[in-house]
Amino acid sequence: MDHNKKKAYLINAIAIVALYLVFFVLIQTKTMNNYFVGIAIMTCIMIIMAMSLNIVAGFLGEMALGHAGFMAIGAYSSASFSMALIDGGLSLPPIVTLVLAMIVGGIVAGIFGFLIGTPTLRLRGDYLGIVTIGFSEIIRIFFINFGPTGGAAGLKGITRLVNFNNVYWITIIVAFLIFTLGRSKQGRAIISIREDEIASEAAGIPTTRYKVLAFSLAAFFAGVGGSLYAHYQSFLEPSKFGFMFSIEMFVIVVLGGLGSLTGSIISAIVLTVLPEMLRSFSEYRLLVYSLVLIIMMIFRPQGIFGRSEFSLTAFIESLIQRKNVKNSIGGGEAS
Repeated sequence: MDHNKKKAYLINAIAIVALYLVFFVLIQTKTMNNYFVGIAIMTCIMIIMAMSLNIVAGFLGEMALGHAGFMAIGAYSSASFSMALIDGGLSLPPIVTLVLAMIVGGIVAGIFGFLIGTPTLRLRGDYLGIVTIGFSEIIRIFFINFGPTGGAAGLKGITRLVNFNNVYWITIIVAFLIFTLGRSKQGRAIISIREDEIASEAAGIPTTRYKVLAFSLAAFFAGVGGSLYAHYQSFLEPSKFGFMFSIEMFVIVVLGGLGSLTGSIISAIVLTVLPEMLRSFSEYRLLVYSLVLIIMMIFRPQGIFGRSEFSLTAFIESLIQRKNVKNSIGGGEAS
């Protein structure tokens, strides 16, 4: 690892810890009440969902509009697992129960991602989008009619295991894993398929295998996000995981920039916090929300960062460089 990478990792780690400490102090001093803490937790969950969708929509370049279906599978399977553990009298620390439930939710969603992705990834563009919408609606209707998970009335009695402390660090870990995937051999192979599938196949890359891998990994992390959602809300309602929720996640990814994880993070923060900030203007909330998206698409159609990533190290170095230039100009004028 070269010096610049070590420096970048150190700066990012300091920034992550500093941000956590700021939130920790605000929560402990009651400066942030439960309402704002809830917004922060939901923002972290939406960041995970947006980054997971970016694996398919950004890295692979395919239109997937059924991400809410994988989230629902992860939410219901993990909630059922944790309820079975707790009802069975198995006494485990809450964080251990949450981690086990997340793993179960992620694996079950990933298996469905593999089963759905294997036949459907032969399609492209709008056709793939239509198939994923159909899959998501099948999942939603299944849970509406599935008695063991409460049917249309929803699944109640889920133990709340999620708080800001654990959801923050889980989000950081997921972001690190997905970022590492994008820089790995497998990630570069997936991105090459997005750029030119025919050339990738001619170069010896097994395109079908990597497309299914991307789809399965996206479903896995969506399942993790669903598990966090279930164990924060303590109640699951099938109608939450409808078509419009998938569209919301897709809008976050497009607004941040297809292929940009930092874009997805910032976009998820903006599009989760903005509707809450406008809640007092309930009559105009959706209007303002829509106008922001339309203006963004007109003036910045590639999204906030496009396919680039925001670098905190480069940002700090540019600020230092500007300061040095100003000082040198000021010193020259003084002389």
